[in-house]
Amino acid sequence: MTVKNFHTCPVNGVTRNLIVEQTSNTLLHVTPSEVASLKDGINFLKNKEKGNNFIIFKNGEALRACKNLCKHQGGTFIRDIEDLDNRTVRCTKHNWKLDVSTMKYVNPPDSFCQDELVIERDEENGISLVELNPPNPWETDTRIPMDLEAGELQITYLTHACMEVKLGEKYMVFDPWLIGPAFARGWWLLHEPPPDWLERLCHADLIYISHMHSDHLSYPTLRKLSVRRPDVPIFVGNTERPVFWYLDQSGVTLTNVNVVPFGVWQQVDEHLRFMILMDGVHPEMDTCIIVEYKGHKILNTVDCTRPNGGKLPKDVAIMMSDFAGGASGFPMTFSGGKFTEEWKSQFIKTERKKLLNYKAQLVKDLNPRIYCPFAGYFVEAHPSDKYIKETNLKNDAATLNKLINKTSDVITWTPKPGAVLDVGRLLKDPTDRDGIVDPPPGTKTFKDSWKFNTYLDEMYTSFNDEIFRYPSWVKEYFTWAGFKDYNLVVRVIETDDDFVDLPQGYSCLVDFFDLSFPTERPSRDHPYEEIRCRATVMRHVVKKGLLWDDLYIGFQTRNQRNPDIYHHQFWNHFQIKLPLSPPNWDAFLERDRQNRPKEQNCSLM
Repeated sequence: MTVKNFHTCPVNGVTRNLIVEQTSNTLLHVTPSEVASLKDGINFLKNKEKGNNFIIFKNGEALRACKNLCKHQGGTFIRDIEDLDNRTVRCTKHNWKLDVSTMKYVNPPDSFCQDELVIERDEENGISLVELNPPNPWETDTRIPMDLEAGELQITYLTHACMEVKLGEKYMVFDPWLIGPAFARGWWLLHEPPPDWLERLCHADLIYISHMHSDHLSYPTLRKLSVRRPDVPIFVGNTERPVFWYLDQSGVTLTNVNVVPFGVWQQVDEHLRFMILMDGVHPEMDTCIIVEYKGHKILNTVDCTRPNGGKLPKDVAIMMSDFAGGASGFPMTFSGGKFTEEWKSQFIKTERKKLLNYKAQLVKDLNPRIYCPFAGYFVEAHPSDKYIKETNLKNDAATLNKLINKTSDVITWTPKPGAVLDVGRLLKDPTDRDGIVDPPPGTKTFKDSWKFNTYLDEMYTSFNDEIFRYPSWVKEYFTWAGFKDYNLVVRVIETDDDFVDLPQGYSCLVDFFDLSFPTERPSRDHPYEEIRCRATVMRHVVKKGLLWDDLYIGFQTRNQRNPDIYHHQFWNHFQIKLPLSPPNWDAFLERDRQNRPKEQNCSLM
């Protein structure tokens, strides 16, 4: 399969690095008396006018400062009662710990560094906490909004994160996941897309795909599209790990994939342009987008944890963002220790409430004219995932919109498949009944059939592949993966769909300290994780060299860890940093095939 026109888009015909000047923003002023009262170690401060919280670490005369905002998912830090040196704080959301003396996270170790604030000193007036701000890229070549005719700027909801946007004579589609599962077999579409979804994709002038997660980059969907129109223009951000890293192996023939730089307007026609921005927490993979038509901006933050590092345009015409939660294997797939059913239930309830309040506050702060929650309409529909479906409760879009309506004048839209929002009409008159057109009466909203076997047969084929008759596939695979020099021992256990050990399945130990494969756990002190995997999915991931998001986010594992520590380096490697090319299994089979003992292949129960 050949990919043509796979390139980095230049700026005005020239690819160049831009040097920009930064502006600064004073976030908090601390008076001389308040400075004098700072204690050695951690100090919590608050800007009472703006409600912002900060942390200052004092070591003699030296000061360091940061926002009281966890870089992981925006939680608030409190004192860590286990820290006797008064150096670390603990996040109330997921117990991540930050050493404020170094601005490095110590739990999980070797993960993020906290963004540090500049401290400006004035002997007479105290100190100021200052944040350096690069210029907002969307303010380049600012355009005054023009009047819109009815029907000129319309948004049609298809399903999940997929929207069709009519922009004058052009049509743009976001993140087309319209058939099949995502994350192996863990996620399935909640909504039934309009029956003409394929025609809509084929008619698109451009398609934006935000990132490589399979609820946004859907190869079953793209396979259908590529048969009909392989040259449809597709645009992705220039992330560290290419969005289409798996394209050559997928069997999908797309010939017009365009990789564009971040923060640069891409001009489509006289009135239409767009700009892709990176995520501040996961810049290696996540992106969001601003689309502008006749000066009216559409902000789509997609799944970004901190889109553009939290710097976003205000007062846009329409904003879209995720809202549901539940897009992780944590804590539903964990057991042992604190992970009782009661603890999980309370944790999920609390997290979903925090997410609702966070999204409502974000919408209030950015003040778009119209807001639409999307990218959360999935369901764990496979019968084997009944436990996850019942446990992994998600936020309701209508509930979030009601919360927003209590504190702001933002127009909210809870979309249904095939529903159309006319931006021009609502901007002129928020009460215009024709501004939102529901689907025709009788239109099917929710899916009740997913054709599971149609999409899962390939996994069963992988399960019976010849490579798994040789126990040495374990060493071959993890050597290919390349993760080592980390004190962690993992046992991977193959199971059936109910997570019961397969009678002749593999149970292997991997010591990532030296990338060895012992028969027993080493005698040295070491963290230990036990990962029970559905064998059909695990073997498919191994054979294809896929990322472990299919296992973890797809709810295909059951996990125990001792001690209860999240090993960021390990999971980050297997979820994001695996080699771009799959293992060479042909060479594996040819190499000493006659001398390698076979094991009888295990059977599914």
